Amino acid sequence: MSATDISALVLVVAAAIGCFNYLCVKLPRSIGVLVLSLSLSLIGIAVDRLSGSHLVRWYHLTMDAADLPHVFLDGVLALLLFASSLHVNARELSRRKWTILLLATGSVIVSMIVFGGGIWLAFQLAGVPVRPAWCLVIGAILAPTDAVVVEALLRTMPIPPSLRAAISGESLFNDGTALVLYLAMLGLAHGETAVYGRGRIAIALSLAVAGGAAIGGIGGIIASWLMRRVHDAGLQLLVSLALVIASYSAADTAGVSAPIAVVTAGLCVKLLTPEFSEGAGAYLTLAGFWGLLDELLDTLLFLLIGFQVLALTLEGQTLIPILIAMPLALLARLISVIVPVGLSRGSMRAKLQEGAVLTWAGLRGGISVALALTLPPMPYRVQLLSVCYAVVLFTIVVQGLTMPRLLRALYGHRVIPAQAP
Repeated sequence: MSATDISALVLVVAAAIGCFNYLCVKLPRSIGVLVLSLSLSLIGIAVDRLSGSHLVRWYHLTMDAADLPHVFLDGVLALLLFASSLHVNARELSRRKWTILLLATGSVIVSMIVFGGGIWLAFQLAGVPVRPAWCLVIGAILAPTDAVVVEALLRTMPIPPSLRAAISGESLFNDGTALVLYLAMLGLAHGETAVYGRGRIAIALSLAVAGGAAIGGIGGIIASWLMRRVHDAGLQLLVSLALVIASYSAADTAGVSAPIAVVTAGLCVKLLTPEFSEGAGAYLTLAGFWGLLDELLDTLLFLLIGFQVLALTLEGQTLIPILIAMPLALLARLISVIVPVGLSRGSMRAKLQEGAVLTWAGLRGGISVALALTLPPMPYRVQLLSVCYAVVLFTIVVQGLTMPRLLRALYGHRVIPAQAP
């Protein structure tokens, strides 16, 4: 199939599933698309095994040709992060900056170590001798919360603005940390030990974050200056698109964090272009475009996550690590948020409530799946992919669907309605 054929097929299936969910299933849009696409995948696997139709093989060949993981990491991710950065409450983001900084850096490292160590023990229990270094790789892949998934969840839920800002801010900025850790752990798994020790990873992480923020900040300042002077919706849209692609590309070329660059650029546009927040004139068109693009890409992302089960081959030895991985991911998330929440202001009760919500809102999504699919060929690649996918599904479906109930249990009628950024 050509790229046009594949695009047409994906859009038709996405539209059909989205409409069926809206009219019949009535789950939250993103979760509904994921559940229905996953159901179709399981039906496809059953049909393939019963009839020998080679549907799964066709899917493998099509996805390999499309190279979706790199398409997501090198293109779609930039657009989604920029759109999400335009939705956050900048004032609350500034108020919670230190908490967000700890969540986006230290918590990612702690989560990687806890999950990596725990899943290594699970593999040993199952008789699958995966090396500890590869377990740290999967720990790095599953450490970040996904900005796209979190934003899609919070958009429909009433939640205190300061807590919303902490969750959204962390999910926007922790992708950069996770990518650096992923590359570092991947090097360790391949025996590249020369770059470790004497704080080299911490230095690399600091340079990646600072470099990405600098590139995004410079681009955002220039773009906001132009957008304040050009009162034409088409030109403003062109400037914003150029900002996203150029910031991501420049940061990637410079070897610094491209996700941080895009998020910083988006925040600069939001902060330095007051008309954007006010939704006046041409800026309303620009905000509408990015909102619609965010929803479209978000739907396609959840659709492809659901279909990704077609690319997996489950084995009996993988079941024990999968069953352990789901509660282990929650435990790693809980441990990773203890310090940031403990250092924040507020009563002990408020901290316990915030810690519970932050733990349950630690959803993994597209970036984890994309990073996992870029894993190089090795004996235990299937096992690691299965664990990653199980955690992603559990967090999105189970935690996502039960989040409203948790909020009602913790806050009752005191939950503050969602406010515009």
